[in-house]
Amino acid sequence: MSLKPRPMNFDDTWPLIKDTLLGVITLRKIPKAVWNDRFSDVYALCVAQPDPLGDRLYQEIKKSLEKHVDKIFEGVSKTQEENLLLNYHSQWLEYSIGTSYLNNLFTYLNSQHIRKQKPTDADLVYGDSDIETQEQMLEIGELALSIWRRGMILPLKDTLVKLLLEGIHNDRLGASPNVTVVHGVIQSLVQVENYKRKTPLHLYETIFEGSLLKETGEYYQQEAQRLLENSSTSEYMEKVISKMDEECLRARKFLNPSSYQKVVGECEQRMVADHLELLSSESKDMVSLENLKDLQNLYLLLKSIPSGLGVLASRIQDHIKAKGLESIHGLSGDNIPNLFVDNLLQIHSKYSQMVQSIFLGDHLFLSALDKACAAVINYRPTPKQPCHSAELLARYCDMLLKKSSKSMSESEVDEKLARAIIIFRYIDDKDVFQKFYAKMLSRRLIHQLSMSMDAEEAMINRLKEACGYEFTNKLHRMFTDMSISSDLNQKFSAYVKKGNVDLGITFSIYVLQTGAWPFSNMNLSPFALPQELEKSVQHFETFYHSNFTGRKLTWMHHLCNGLLPLYIFFFLEYVLNLFGQDDNYPPCWTGELKLNHLKKPYYVTLGTYQMAILLLFSTCDSYKVHELQRHTHLNEDQFGKHFASLVDAKLFLVSPSSTQEKEVKESVVTLNMNYSNKKTKFKIAFASQKETQQEVEQTHSSVDEDRKVYIQAAIVRIMKSRKILKHNELIQEVLTLSQGRFTPSIPLIKKCIESLIDKQYLERTPNSTDEYGYIA
Repeated sequence: MSLKPRPMNFDDTWPLIKDTLLGVITLRKIPKAVWNDRFSDVYALCVAQPDPLGDRLYQEIKKSLEKHVDKIFEGVSKTQEENLLLNYHSQWLEYSIGTSYLNNLFTYLNSQHIRKQKPTDADLVYGDSDIETQEQMLEIGELALSIWRRGMILPLKDTLVKLLLEGIHNDRLGASPNVTVVHGVIQSLVQVENYKRKTPLHLYETIFEGSLLKETGEYYQQEAQRLLENSSTSEYMEKVISKMDEECLRARKFLNPSSYQKVVGECEQRMVADHLELLSSESKDMVSLENLKDLQNLYLLLKSIPSGLGVLASRIQDHIKAKGLESIHGLSGDNIPNLFVDNLLQIHSKYSQMVQSIFLGDHLFLSALDKACAAVINYRPTPKQPCHSAELLARYCDMLLKKSSKSMSESEVDEKLARAIIIFRYIDDKDVFQKFYAKMLSRRLIHQLSMSMDAEEAMINRLKEACGYEFTNKLHRMFTDMSISSDLNQKFSAYVKKGNVDLGITFSIYVLQTGAWPFSNMNLSPFALPQELEKSVQHFETFYHSNFTGRKLTWMHHLCNGLLPLYIFFFLEYVLNLFGQDDNYPPCWTGELKLNHLKKPYYVTLGTYQMAILLLFSTCDSYKVHELQRHTHLNEDQFGKHFASLVDAKLFLVSPSSTQEKEVKESVVTLNMNYSNKKTKFKIAFASQKETQQEVEQTHSSVDEDRKVYIQAAIVRIMKSRKILKHNELIQEVLTLSQGRFTPSIPLIKKCIESLIDKQYLERTPNSTDEYGYIA
């Protein structure tokens, strides 16, 4: 074939092309040689000399296709209605396949003539919105589809839509329409406009989809009414879910994917949304009875309805809250922390599983669970009463981490502590937990009561992960102090050995930083250290001050822990642990005394002040009560508690016994020489290991003071950055900054603002009464 343009006689060439065109469109077999010749003829006409004949060729192709479609329409329109869809579908299959071949035959006409006159992508995107609806030159395949749309679909649209809807309706009723035919006819409505870039579904949506949705809505409106009249709510929900599943499958069987959600949505609207009030009212009993099957069905029905799950989620939240409060109401006994945490964890675990399995982890129900748990854990009977959850959780952790929990393995303890973090994350007053946890940790470390240091560190790391390093900074420093004290004891032992000093006892000490440990040296009772112990203390102070300058040691004798074998009337030996405090921190001793004055030896563990009282009897057989207090220098409160514990343990005999204060002070105290005990080793509890209600209240007061400092620091930090800020904006920023530790009350924030104004950190701006300025 020559590619050189040449003169062409259109009238001679067109009949040949027309014959091949009709053969292709009707799927007749076209010999390869004929195909190649027609391909060459199309090229020759498009580049003919002296004038190209492409436009004339295009118009003749259009006329031939229109005549062919008119002929098909004449045959299909005469078909009886029950066979019309089948006839239309068979003609469409042949025509649509032929169209694709025809487009290939006229490839050169499409690429070199037609496309140059078509609008560009830029024209379609940024040009006239009606550009696709305007008369324009189409590629041959597109032209064939357009002619089918005008010549077949538009004239037959009413009949086609009617028959299609009847086929889908029959399928809903259980009949079996010809799926291939119905689906194929519906797809023809889409395929004839596939070439349109902006509105490829315009014909489908205009003539068919709208009618389908209307018919679907009417059908399911009647179906919903019928089911409600003949079924219970539970049965209704199951049948609706079944209907919706069937409709979803039906949509995929017959329709274009763009209609799937629309049809199912119409079904949901008529069978669910239109009866939302009824279903919501029934949900109250479902939730209260925890009817999981019905709740799951209700969720599946409501999840696609806008705002449909709001009432259900609210009722689930209220139900979880009620069950949670019920589980912790009226707890009593010595095991309240365990019961409190275990009950809450059971509630959380139970309803977490419900949210995951029944509500498929929906964020709305996860939020409801979180809000309910937070409301239970932070519940206050009255606004003025404190919430005890933080304190109870701290005590729960303390019970697990103490050596007393020997019945559980370390892995079981670790698992329980890991689950306790679930409760911790819901607590608003995390600073209260921190304060109580620090106090209990200090007791475990000082008295060596921790079950495992690894478990202690693992718990602190969990707290750090939940709240950040700042939250656990002091807890980490407490561990550091214990490690440093161990090195310090080794150095002191070397110091004593080097100086050939005989202390007479085995002596060790903890030196603790003031800022890290939750102790206070205020209100400490005066105390006369027994002579037997003074030498050790003096040597240690000399050693410490020779190594560290500018530091002050404050002895906290009520916190010490140690070992003191006592051989009364025979001889004394001392093996002690002392606790010293760096920069205003204290210690105390406990002693293990061996009593050799009785018929058989006993080993008794007791506290520092108790030990000091008992040591006085090494040199004298009897004392008056006021003499014992005078020798120990203890105040009346401390002396009374520790002396009473020795009397209650029956180590002392007091005569005469009296309840009058003056007479008690004059009473004579002697050792009980007839004392007996089934145990050869026993312990007398001392006050420092028992937290009193007063100490609990002091801890809460300490938290309140810390909050004031924290809020004031936060206000200064905010104002230093912002310079000028409105009152409400400042309060909001303080709330945001504090929410990780506690939720401050608005009155407290206002008091802190006023305090900072008095201290001249802030000032009210002259422009407004509710605006503050930072004073640099």
